[in-house]
Amino acid sequence: MEEESGGSEKRFGGRPRGRPRRTSQPIPVKEGEEYDVTIETVGRKGDGIAKIQNFIIFVPETRAGDKVKVRITGIGASFATATVVK
Repeated sequence: MEEESGGSEKRFGGRPRGRPRRTSQPIPVKEGEEYDVTIETVGRKGDGIAKIQNFIIFVPETRAGDKVKVRITGIGASFATATVVK
């Protein structure tokens, strides 16, 4: 009995290829806390991207090179969102 693959290759372990999942490192930021960051680059949707201990922080309305104080507004498994504190 032949199995149709439909063009997709079988992957063992149930995970797609790509970046490894963040599992062992604690999240270095807390919701509501403020941090001084430097925007390193801009993402596809136009948000600035900063990092704290390699943890990604998305900051709208910023540009690469901006040094800003941000307040964390949301935390996901592998990134956080923040707003600029004025």
